[in-house]
Amino acid sequence: MKHAYPFAQARMMVPLLNKPYNGQPLIYLDNAATTHKPQAVIDAISSFYTDAYGTTGRGLYRLAEQATSAYEAARGTVAHFLGAQHADEIVFTHGATESINMVAYAWAASQLAQGDTIVISALEHHANLLVWQQIAAQTGAQLLIIPILPDGTLNMQQAEQLITKHTKLVALCHISNLLGTPVEVKALADLAHQVGAKILVDASQSVPHGGVNVQELDCDMLVFSGHKIMGPTGIGICYLKHSLHDQLQPYQRGGGMVYSAAYQTATWREMPYRLEAGTPPVAQAIGLAAALNFFSTQLDVQAVHAHEAALTKQLIHGLQRIPGIQILGPVDELCTRGHLVSFVCSGIHAHDVAAYLSMHNICVRAGHHCAQPLAQMLGVLASVRVSFYWYNTADEVDFLLAVLTRLMTENTALYSKLP
Repeated sequence: MKHAYPFAQARMMVPLLNKPYNGQPLIYLDNAATTHKPQAVIDAISSFYTDAYGTTGRGLYRLAEQATSAYEAARGTVAHFLGAQHADEIVFTHGATESINMVAYAWAASQLAQGDTIVISALEHHANLLVWQQIAAQTGAQLLIIPILPDGTLNMQQAEQLITKHTKLVALCHISNLLGTPVEVKALADLAHQVGAKILVDASQSVPHGGVNVQELDCDMLVFSGHKIMGPTGIGICYLKHSLHDQLQPYQRGGGMVYSAAYQTATWREMPYRLEAGTPPVAQAIGLAAALNFFSTQLDVQAVHAHEAALTKQLIHGLQRIPGIQILGPVDELCTRGHLVSFVCSGIHAHDVAAYLSMHNICVRAGHHCAQPLAQMLGVLASVRVSFYWYNTADEVDFLLAVLTRLMTENTALYSKLP
C-alpha cells in the first residue's frame, strides 16, 4: 500500500470488499446510494431468522417475546445513536422516503392551511420535494425554495427572508446528495423556532458518517435510511420529537397500531406504535441495530470524517489536473469536510463515463441523482458522482484518477482525428 489506511481491520469485516469481483478487486464508490454490510449485520439478520424468528407484540410464546424484545432493543439503539431523549421518539419505517411521507400525512396535512408556507431548499432530493409539492396543493399552503449561491452553498440571507411568521415547516437536507453541500441546520432551526415553525432534517447523507445528534441540531423531525449506514434495505427511521406526539395522527391503519376497535369506531395506541401499522420490519431493525453497534464499536467518528475528507480532497485535486473535467459544488468546503464529489466530463455523457469506469470494476453513480430541478439549475443534464465511505482507500482514488485520465486522453485523441 502506498498510503496509510486507518480502517484496515474493520474493512476486513465487510465480506464483499474482500473478494474478487469479475476476477478483479472491487472499487465501490457509490456509497451515497447504498453501503456494503459488515459480517456482523449479515449474521444478526441470519441468526434472527434461523434461531429466534417470531412475530412481535402479539404472541405470548417465547419466540414472539424474544422478537419483541429484540425489536424494542433496536429502537433503543437507534435513539442512543441519534442522541434522542426517549426511545418512543423513534418510528421504524421502510426508508427515508416513507419517513418523509409519514411526517407529511401524519403531521403536516392536519397542521397546515391556506396562507401558511413550507420552506425547503434548492438542494433537495425528490423525496423531500415532491411530497411537499403535494401537501402544499392539498392544504393551500405555499411552497418556498431557498436558493443556492454560485458556489453551491445555501443562500442564508434568502433563508432569513423566506422563513417568516407564516412558515409552519422548514424541511431541509443535512447534506446535498448531488453537490455534497453541508447545510447549517442548527442556524436554520433557530430561524424556524423563532417564528414557531418546525424543522425536518433529511439526514440520509449525514447519519451514515456518524456524529449526528438531534439535540445539538435542535430539530423536530429527522429521517434516514438504514441501508446507507451498512444496515439492510427496507428499514428507515423517523425521529419525531416528543412534544409533537399529541399532534400526530395515523396515516396508515391496521394491526398493531390500534388500542381498541369496534365496527364503527377505533382508538389508537400511544407513540410510536400509532404510526407502525402492520407487521413491523423486525429482521431489518435488528440488522440496523447491528450496523449502528458496528459503527460505534469499530469506528471513530472523527477519524471517519477526517479520512473521508482526505479522500475527497485527494480526488478534487486530481480531477483539477485533468483537462475537460468540471467539478460541481463548493470545492473548498468539500476538501475540508466532504464525502462526495460530482463532476462532468467535457464531450462525454455521464452514463458513458460510468460505463467506462465499470469496465475497470469501479462503481460510481451517473445521472441527475434524484435532484432534477437542481441539475437543471446548474445547466447539467447528468453528472458523475463519486461518494466515499470509511472503507475506501487512497489507492482506490489513485486508480480512479488514472482511469479517468486515460478516458479523457483517449477522448481528446479521438476528437482530434475528426475532420
